[in-house]
Amino acid sequence: MSRRITPSGITPGLVALTLVPLALCGCAPAEDARDPAAGEVALPGAYNTLSPEEEADGWMLLFDGVSTDGWRGYNMDHFPEEGWAIQDGNLVVFASDGSEEGLGGDIVTEAMFDDFELVFDFVVSPVGNSGVFYRVAEMPEKAMWEMAPEFQVLDDTAYIEMGTMDMHKHLTGDNYDLHASRVTASRPIGDWNTARIVVDGNRVEHWLNGELTVEYEFYSDEWETLVAGSKFDPAIYARARRGHIGIQDHGHEIRYRNIKVRPLGQDRVSLFNGRDLEGWTVHGTERWYVEDGDLVGESGPEAQYGYLATTAEYGDFELTLEFRQEANGDSGVFFRSHVEGTTVSGWQAEVAPPGLWSGGIYESYGRGWLVQPPPEKDGALRMGEWNQMRIRAVGPTVTTWINGEKMVELSDDAIGAATGHIALQIHDGGGIKVRWRNLRIVEL
Repeated sequence: MSRRITPSGITPGLVALTLVPLALCGCAPAEDARDPAAGEVALPGAYNTLSPEEEADGWMLLFDGVSTDGWRGYNMDHFPEEGWAIQDGNLVVFASDGSEEGLGGDIVTEAMFDDFELVFDFVVSPVGNSGVFYRVAEMPEKAMWEMAPEFQVLDDTAYIEMGTMDMHKHLTGDNYDLHASRVTASRPIGDWNTARIVVDGNRVEHWLNGELTVEYEFYSDEWETLVAGSKFDPAIYARARRGHIGIQDHGHEIRYRNIKVRPLGQDRVSLFNGRDLEGWTVHGTERWYVEDGDLVGESGPEAQYGYLATTAEYGDFELTLEFRQEANGDSGVFFRSHVEGTTVSGWQAEVAPPGLWSGGIYESYGRGWLVQPPPEKDGALRMGEWNQMRIRAVGPTVTTWINGEKMVELSDDAIGAATGHIALQIHDGGGIKVRWRNLRIVEL
Protein backbone atom coordinates (compact mmCIF):
# COMPACT_ATOMS: atom_id res chain seq x y z
CA MET A 1 0.00 0.00 0.00
CA SER A 2 1.30 3.45 -0.82
CA ARG A 3 0.22 7.01 -0.30
CA ARG A 4 1.20 10.30 -1.88
CA ILE A 5 2.13 13.33 0.15
CA THR A 6 2.91 16.90 -0.93
CA PRO A 7 4.06 18.70 2.21
CA SER A 8 4.75 22.40 2.46
CA GLY A 9 8.37 23.23 1.73
CA ILE A 10 8.15 21.33 -1.61
CA THR A 11 7.43 23.18 -4.82
CA PRO A 12 3.75 22.64 -5.78
CA GLY A 13 3.03 21.02 -9.09
CA LEU A 14 5.98 18.64 -8.99
CA VAL A 15 5.47 14.90 -8.84
CA ALA A 16 4.81 13.89 -5.24
CA LEU A 17 6.97 11.27 -3.63
CA THR A 18 5.49 7.85 -3.17
CA LEU A 19 5.98 6.41 0.28
CA VAL A 20 6.12 2.63 -0.06
CA PRO A 21 7.02 0.81 3.16
CA LEU A 22 8.50 -2.42 1.78
CA ALA A 23 10.52 -5.16 3.45
CA LEU A 24 13.70 -5.84 1.50
CA CYS A 25 15.86 -8.88 1.11
CA GLY A 26 19.54 -9.56 0.88
CA CYS A 27 20.87 -6.33 2.38
CA ALA A 28 23.79 -5.51 4.64
CA PRO A 29 23.98 -6.63 8.27
CA ALA A 30 21.13 -5.50 10.49
CA GLU A 31 23.34 -3.40 12.73
CA ASP A 32 23.80 -0.88 9.91
CA ALA A 33 20.18 0.30 10.09
CA ARG A 34 20.07 3.65 11.87
CA ASP A 35 17.55 6.16 13.13
CA PRO A 36 17.78 9.29 10.90
CA ALA A 37 17.16 11.85 13.63
CA ALA A 38 19.68 10.58 16.13
CA GLY A 39 22.04 8.24 14.25
CA GLU A 40 21.01 5.35 16.50
CA VAL A 41 20.59 1.70 15.60
CA ALA A 42 17.09 0.98 14.28
CA LEU A 43 15.14 -2.22 13.80
CA PRO A 44 16.95 -5.04 11.94
CA GLY A 45 16.47 -4.88 8.19
CA ALA A 46 14.51 -1.60 8.33
CA TYR A 47 15.90 -0.34 5.04
CA ASN A 48 14.04 2.02 2.71
CA THR A 49 11.07 2.15 5.07
CA LEU A 50 9.51 4.68 7.40
CA SER A 51 8.50 3.85 10.94
CA PRO A 52 5.22 5.29 12.27
CA GLU A 53 7.31 7.67 14.39
CA GLU A 54 9.22 8.87 11.34
CA GLU A 55 6.02 9.48 9.40
CA ALA A 56 4.61 11.42 12.35
CA ASP A 57 7.79 13.53 12.39
CA GLY A 58 7.34 14.40 8.71
CA TRP A 59 9.99 12.13 7.16
CA MET A 60 9.51 11.00 3.55
CA LEU A 61 11.25 8.33 1.51
CA LEU A 62 13.12 9.54 -1.54
CA PHE A 63 13.92 5.95 -2.58
CA ASP A 64 11.59 3.01 -1.96
CA GLY A 65 14.10 0.25 -2.77
CA VAL A 66 12.28 -1.08 -5.83
CA SER A 67 11.81 1.81 -8.25
CA THR A 68 13.28 5.12 -9.41
CA ASP A 69 9.99 6.96 -8.87
CA GLY A 70 10.62 10.57 -7.93
CA TRP A 71 14.00 10.79 -9.69
CA ARG A 72 15.16 11.87 -13.16
CA GLY A 73 18.40 12.79 -14.84
CA TYR A 74 19.95 16.18 -14.25
CA ASN A 75 18.80 18.50 -17.07
CA MET A 76 16.63 15.60 -18.32
CA ASP A 77 12.91 14.80 -18.24
CA HIS A 78 13.41 11.07 -17.61
CA PHE A 79 15.60 8.72 -15.60
CA PRO A 80 18.86 7.65 -17.33
CA GLU A 81 18.49 4.53 -19.43
CA GLU A 82 21.90 3.18 -18.44
CA GLY A 83 24.48 3.59 -15.72
CA TRP A 84 22.01 3.23 -12.82
CA ALA A 85 20.12 0.23 -11.44
CA ILE A 86 18.39 -1.12 -8.36
CA GLN A 87 20.03 -4.20 -6.81
CA ASP A 88 19.04 -5.81 -3.51
CA GLY A 89 17.19 -2.69 -2.42
CA ASN A 90 20.14 -0.41 -3.23
CA LEU A 91 20.26 2.44 -5.73
CA VAL A 92 23.48 1.70 -7.62
CA VAL A 93 25.52 3.93 -9.90
CA PHE A 94 27.80 1.70 -11.96
CA ALA A 95 31.43 2.14 -12.89
CA SER A 96 31.94 3.38 -16.43
CA ASP A 97 34.55 2.37 -18.97
CA GLY A 98 36.91 4.92 -17.47
CA SER A 99 35.07 8.10 -18.33
CA GLU A 100 34.72 10.49 -15.40
CA GLU A 101 31.33 11.55 -16.80
CA GLY A 102 29.79 8.15 -16.05
CA LEU A 103 27.45 6.07 -18.17
CA GLY A 104 24.15 7.60 -17.13
CA GLY A 105 24.96 11.01 -15.74
CA ASP A 106 23.85 12.69 -12.54
CA ILE A 107 20.33 12.31 -11.16
CA VAL A 108 18.08 14.65 -9.15
CA THR A 109 14.82 14.41 -7.26
CA GLU A 110 11.75 15.62 -9.09
CA ALA A 111 10.77 17.47 -5.94
CA MET A 112 12.52 20.61 -4.74
CA PHE A 113 13.36 21.55 -1.15
CA ASP A 114 14.46 24.66 0.69
CA ASP A 115 15.03 23.83 4.38
CA PHE A 116 15.34 20.14 5.18
CA GLU A 117 17.08 17.32 7.00
CA LEU A 118 18.35 14.57 4.69
CA VAL A 119 19.77 11.18 5.67
CA PHE A 120 21.17 8.44 3.47
CA ASP A 121 23.34 5.33 3.69
CA PHE A 122 26.12 4.67 1.20
CA VAL A 123 28.85 2.11 0.59
CA VAL A 124 31.91 2.97 -1.48
CA SER A 125 33.69 0.62 -3.88
CA PRO A 126 37.49 0.68 -4.22
CA VAL A 127 38.57 4.01 -5.78
CA GLY A 128 34.91 5.06 -5.61
CA ASN A 129 33.95 8.71 -6.16
CA SER A 130 30.51 10.31 -5.96
CA GLY A 131 28.63 12.94 -4.00
CA VAL A 132 25.22 14.10 -2.82
CA PHE A 133 24.17 17.63 -3.80
CA TYR A 134 21.48 19.91 -2.39
CA ARG A 135 19.53 23.00 -3.44
CA VAL A 136 20.41 22.03 -7.00
CA ALA A 137 19.39 24.44 -9.73
CA GLU A 138 19.61 23.25 -13.33
CA MET A 139 21.24 25.20 -16.13
CA PRO A 140 21.83 23.95 -19.68
CA GLU A 141 25.47 23.20 -20.45
CA LYS A 142 26.43 23.46 -16.78
CA ALA A 143 27.32 20.38 -14.72
CA MET A 144 25.60 19.77 -11.40
CA TRP A 145 28.85 20.31 -9.48
CA GLU A 146 29.04 23.82 -10.93
CA MET A 147 25.63 24.71 -9.51
CA ALA A 148 25.27 23.34 -5.98
CA PRO A 149 27.13 22.28 -2.81
CA GLU A 150 28.28 18.68 -2.50
CA PHE A 151 28.60 16.22 0.37
CA GLN A 152 31.66 14.34 -0.88
CA VAL A 153 31.49 10.51 -1.07
CA LEU A 154 34.88 8.93 -1.74
CA ASP A 155 37.39 6.15 -1.18
CA ASP A 156 39.56 8.54 0.85
CA THR A 157 42.53 6.21 1.31
CA ALA A 158 42.89 5.40 -2.39
CA TYR A 159 42.90 9.03 -3.50
CA ILE A 160 45.28 10.13 -0.76
CA GLU A 161 47.70 7.33 -1.76
CA MET A 162 47.51 8.35 -5.42
CA GLY A 163 49.04 11.69 -4.49
CA THR A 164 47.90 13.28 -7.74
CA MET A 165 46.03 16.18 -6.13
CA ASP A 166 45.55 18.03 -2.87
CA MET A 167 42.77 16.14 -1.06
CA HIS A 168 42.16 18.88 1.52
CA LYS A 169 38.42 19.69 1.27
CA HIS A 170 37.90 16.73 -1.09
CA LEU A 171 37.33 13.83 1.35
CA THR A 172 34.18 12.06 2.50
CA GLY A 173 31.93 14.36 4.50
CA ASP A 174 33.60 17.53 3.20
CA ASN A 175 31.70 20.36 1.55
CA TYR A 176 33.53 19.73 -1.69
CA ASP A 177 36.33 22.22 -2.41
CA LEU A 178 35.17 24.69 0.28
CA HIS A 179 35.10 23.14 3.77
CA ALA A 180 37.19 20.27 5.14
CA SER A 181 35.81 17.83 7.70
CA ARG A 182 36.71 18.57 11.29
CA VAL A 183 36.94 14.83 12.04
CA THR A 184 37.62 11.60 10.15
CA ALA A 185 34.47 9.52 10.44
CA SER A 186 34.26 7.33 7.32
CA ARG A 187 34.20 3.55 7.68
CA PRO A 188 36.38 1.02 5.80
CA ILE A 189 35.67 0.38 2.13
CA GLY A 190 32.80 -2.11 1.81
CA ASP A 191 31.09 -1.00 5.05
CA TRP A 192 27.92 1.06 5.06
CA ASN A 193 28.09 4.68 6.18
CA THR A 194 25.24 6.90 7.36
CA ALA A 195 25.27 10.54 6.30
CA ARG A 196 23.09 13.44 7.33
CA ILE A 197 22.73 16.92 5.81
CA VAL A 198 20.81 19.71 7.55
CA VAL A 199 19.96 22.89 5.65
CA ASP A 200 18.09 25.38 7.82
CA GLY A 201 17.89 28.83 6.29
CA ASN A 202 21.49 29.73 5.53
CA ARG A 203 22.89 27.31 8.09
CA VAL A 204 24.28 23.97 6.83
CA GLU A 205 25.62 20.91 8.64
CA HIS A 206 27.23 17.72 7.29
CA TRP A 207 27.22 14.64 9.55
CA LEU A 208 28.91 11.28 8.96
CA ASN A 209 28.30 8.23 11.15
CA GLY A 210 27.06 10.43 13.98
CA GLU A 211 29.97 12.91 13.81
CA LEU A 212 29.58 16.54 12.76
CA THR A 213 32.07 16.99 9.93
CA VAL A 214 31.23 20.41 8.48
CA GLU A 215 29.12 23.42 9.38
CA TYR A 216 28.93 26.68 7.48
CA GLU A 217 26.62 29.56 6.61
CA PHE A 218 25.54 30.37 3.06
CA TYR A 219 26.34 33.91 1.89
CA SER A 220 28.35 34.87 4.96
CA ASP A 221 31.53 36.89 4.38
CA GLU A 222 33.58 33.73 4.93
CA TRP A 223 31.50 31.75 2.46
CA GLU A 224 31.65 34.44 -0.22
CA THR A 225 35.44 34.65 0.17
CA LEU A 226 35.83 30.87 -0.13
CA VAL A 227 33.66 30.69 -3.26
CA ALA A 228 35.48 33.61 -4.86
CA GLY A 229 38.80 31.78 -4.35
CA SER A 230 37.52 28.42 -5.63
CA LYS A 231 36.91 26.97 -9.09
CA PHE A 232 33.19 27.84 -8.83
CA ASP A 233 31.55 30.79 -10.57
CA PRO A 234 30.24 33.04 -7.76
CA ALA A 235 27.45 34.30 -10.02
CA ILE A 236 25.74 30.90 -10.27
CA TYR A 237 27.18 28.59 -7.63
CA ALA A 238 24.76 27.77 -4.77
CA ARG A 239 22.56 30.81 -5.44
CA ALA A 240 19.30 28.84 -5.39
CA ARG A 241 17.39 29.11 -2.10
CA ARG A 242 15.31 26.09 -3.16
CA GLY A 243 16.34 23.19 -5.35
CA HIS A 244 16.63 19.48 -6.03
CA ILE A 245 18.64 16.86 -4.18
CA GLY A 246 21.12 15.22 -6.54
CA ILE A 247 23.43 12.20 -6.68
CA GLN A 248 26.54 12.27 -8.83
CA ASP A 249 27.60 9.73 -11.43
CA HIS A 250 31.37 10.15 -11.42
CA GLY A 251 32.09 6.90 -13.25
CA HIS A 252 32.55 4.76 -10.12
CA GLU A 253 30.30 2.21 -8.41
CA ILE A 254 28.58 3.54 -5.29
CA ARG A 255 25.50 2.11 -3.57
CA TYR A 256 22.87 4.20 -1.79
CA ARG A 257 19.86 3.28 0.35
CA ASN A 258 17.66 4.69 3.14
CA ILE A 259 17.42 8.07 1.41
CA LYS A 260 14.96 10.05 3.55
CA VAL A 261 14.12 13.72 3.87
CA ARG A 262 12.26 15.78 6.44
CA PRO A 263 11.25 19.27 5.23
CA LEU A 264 11.81 21.80 7.98
CA GLY A 265 9.75 24.72 6.71
CA GLN A 266 6.22 23.45 7.23
CA ASP A 267 4.12 25.25 9.84
CA ARG A 268 7.15 26.64 11.65
CA VAL A 269 6.69 29.97 13.39
CA SER A 270 9.58 32.22 14.36
CA LEU A 271 9.43 33.26 18.02
CA PHE A 272 12.01 36.03 17.59
CA ASN A 273 11.96 38.67 14.85
CA GLY A 274 15.63 39.65 15.15
CA ARG A 275 14.76 43.29 15.90
CA ASP A 276 13.06 43.60 19.28
CA LEU A 277 11.31 41.64 22.06
CA GLU A 278 7.87 41.66 20.47
CA GLY A 279 5.96 38.54 21.57
CA TRP A 280 8.01 38.19 24.78
CA THR A 281 7.61 39.33 28.40
CA VAL A 282 10.55 40.18 30.67
CA HIS A 283 10.41 38.85 34.23
CA GLY A 284 12.90 40.22 36.74
CA THR A 285 15.60 42.88 36.47
CA GLU A 286 18.23 40.97 34.46
CA ARG A 287 19.05 42.24 30.99
CA TRP A 288 17.38 41.09 27.77
CA TYR A 289 18.14 42.92 24.53
CA VAL A 290 18.78 42.51 20.79
CA GLU A 291 22.31 42.92 19.39
CA ASP A 292 23.43 42.19 15.83
CA GLY A 293 20.21 40.27 15.22
CA ASP A 294 20.75 38.00 18.23
CA LEU A 295 18.62 37.82 21.37
CA VAL A 296 20.94 38.34 24.34
CA GLY A 297 20.33 37.39 27.97
CA GLU A 298 22.81 38.86 30.44
CA SER A 299 23.14 39.14 34.21
CA GLY A 300 22.24 42.57 35.59
CA PRO A 301 23.53 44.44 38.65
CA GLU A 302 21.33 42.43 41.02
CA ALA A 303 22.63 39.09 39.69
CA GLN A 304 19.31 37.37 40.34
CA TYR A 305 17.17 34.98 38.32
CA GLY A 306 15.66 36.44 35.17
CA TYR A 307 13.26 35.08 32.56
CA LEU A 308 12.08 36.03 29.11
CA ALA A 309 8.79 34.26 28.36
CA THR A 310 6.64 34.04 25.26
CA THR A 311 3.27 35.75 25.54
CA ALA A 312 1.70 32.70 23.87
CA GLU A 313 1.27 29.31 25.52
CA TYR A 314 2.09 25.95 23.92
CA GLY A 315 1.08 22.36 24.53
CA ASP A 316 2.52 19.86 22.02
CA PHE A 317 5.34 21.34 19.98
CA GLU A 318 8.76 20.97 18.43
CA LEU A 319 11.12 23.86 19.16
CA THR A 320 14.48 24.45 17.50
CA LEU A 321 16.88 27.20 18.48
CA GLU A 322 20.54 28.10 18.59
CA PHE A 323 22.49 29.35 21.60
CA ARG A 324 26.02 30.52 22.27
CA GLN A 325 27.36 30.76 25.81
CA GLU A 326 29.63 33.79 25.91
CA ALA A 327 30.15 33.86 29.68
CA ASN A 328 29.38 31.15 32.22
CA GLY A 329 26.38 30.04 30.19
CA ASP A 330 24.20 28.76 33.05
CA SER A 331 20.74 29.10 31.52
CA GLY A 332 17.94 26.98 30.13
CA VAL A 333 14.80 26.71 28.04
CA PHE A 334 11.57 26.31 30.00
CA PHE A 335 8.46 24.80 28.42
CA ARG A 336 4.86 24.42 29.54
CA SER A 337 5.85 26.92 32.21
CA HIS A 338 4.44 29.93 34.09
CA VAL A 339 6.40 32.78 35.64
CA GLU A 340 5.29 34.96 38.57
CA GLY A 341 7.87 37.61 39.37
CA THR A 342 11.03 35.52 39.16
CA THR A 343 9.45 32.28 40.37
CA VAL A 344 8.91 29.78 37.59
CA SER A 345 6.79 26.65 37.57
CA GLY A 346 7.38 24.14 34.82
CA TRP A 347 10.18 22.19 33.22
CA GLN A 348 13.55 23.20 31.91
CA ALA A 349 15.78 21.80 29.18
CA GLU A 350 19.13 22.63 30.72
CA VAL A 351 21.69 24.90 29.06
CA ALA A 352 24.84 24.96 31.17
CA PRO A 353 28.66 24.83 31.02
CA PRO A 354 30.30 21.47 30.27
CA GLY A 355 29.74 18.77 32.86
CA LEU A 356 26.43 20.22 34.10
CA TRP A 357 23.97 18.11 32.08
CA SER A 358 22.94 20.34 29.19
CA GLY A 359 19.90 18.81 27.53
CA GLY A 360 18.63 17.26 30.77
CA ILE A 361 15.15 17.97 32.17
CA TYR A 362 14.80 19.82 35.48
CA GLU A 363 11.60 20.68 37.35
CA SER A 364 11.98 24.01 39.16
CA TYR A 365 10.48 24.40 42.63
CA GLY A 366 9.41 20.77 42.44
CA ARG A 367 11.13 17.43 42.00
CA GLY A 368 14.42 18.83 40.72
CA TRP A 369 16.28 16.72 38.18
CA LEU A 370 13.98 14.31 36.35
CA VAL A 371 16.58 13.00 33.91
CA GLN A 372 20.21 13.84 33.12
CA PRO A 373 22.09 12.84 29.97
CA PRO A 374 24.86 10.29 30.46
CA PRO A 375 28.39 11.70 30.81
CA GLU A 376 29.51 10.44 27.41
CA LYS A 377 27.03 12.82 25.73
CA ASP A 378 28.56 15.90 27.33
CA GLY A 379 30.78 16.31 24.27
CA ALA A 380 27.76 17.30 22.17
CA LEU A 381 27.92 20.78 23.74
CA ARG A 382 30.40 23.22 22.17
CA MET A 383 31.07 25.88 24.79
CA GLY A 384 31.64 29.32 23.29
CA GLU A 385 30.31 28.26 19.86
CA TRP A 386 26.83 28.23 18.37
CA ASN A 387 24.86 25.13 19.34
CA GLN A 388 21.52 23.92 18.05
CA MET A 389 18.98 22.60 20.53
CA ARG A 390 15.82 20.75 19.60
CA ILE A 391 13.02 20.09 22.09
CA ARG A 392 10.02 17.93 21.21
CA ALA A 393 7.09 17.68 23.64
CA VAL A 394 4.16 15.44 22.72
CA GLY A 395 1.75 14.54 25.51
CA PRO A 396 3.81 13.28 28.46
CA THR A 397 6.95 12.61 26.38
CA VAL A 398 9.78 15.12 26.04
CA THR A 399 12.91 14.54 23.95
CA THR A 400 15.91 16.83 23.62
CA TRP A 401 18.82 17.01 21.17
CA ILE A 402 21.95 19.15 21.09
CA ASN A 403 23.77 19.47 17.78
CA GLY A 404 21.94 16.41 16.50
CA GLU A 405 22.85 14.25 19.50
CA LYS A 406 19.83 12.85 21.32
CA MET A 407 20.38 13.81 24.95
CA VAL A 408 17.36 12.50 26.90
CA GLU A 409 13.83 11.20 26.50
CA LEU A 410 11.37 11.34 29.37
CA SER A 411 7.73 10.39 29.81
CA ASP A 412 6.04 12.09 32.78
CA ASP A 413 2.33 12.40 33.59
CA ALA A 414 2.69 15.84 35.17
CA ILE A 415 4.34 17.20 32.04
CA GLY A 416 1.64 15.59 29.93
CA ALA A 417 -1.13 17.39 31.81
CA ALA A 418 0.39 20.87 31.43
CA THR A 419 0.49 23.71 28.94
CA GLY A 420 2.34 26.98 29.27
CA HIS A 421 4.92 29.41 27.97
CA ILE A 422 8.37 28.95 26.45
CA ALA A 423 10.86 30.86 28.60
CA LEU A 424 14.59 31.54 28.51
CA GLN A 425 16.45 31.77 31.80
CA ILE A 426 19.32 33.74 33.30
CA HIS A 427 20.54 31.88 36.38
CA ASP A 428 21.38 33.81 39.51
CA GLY A 429 24.95 34.43 40.64
CA GLY A 430 25.98 36.94 37.95
CA GLY A 431 28.51 36.78 35.17
CA ILE A 432 26.18 35.07 32.69
CA LYS A 433 25.75 36.01 29.05
CA VAL A 434 24.03 33.81 26.44
CA ARG A 435 23.08 34.62 22.85
CA TRP A 436 20.03 33.06 21.18
CA ARG A 437 18.87 33.02 17.56
CA ASN A 438 16.67 31.10 15.08
CA LEU A 439 13.99 30.27 17.64
CA ARG A 440 11.31 28.42 15.67
CA ILE A 441 8.37 26.37 16.85
CA VAL A 442 5.91 23.96 15.26
CA GLU A 443 2.71 23.20 17.14
CA LEU A 444 1.93 19.50 16.84
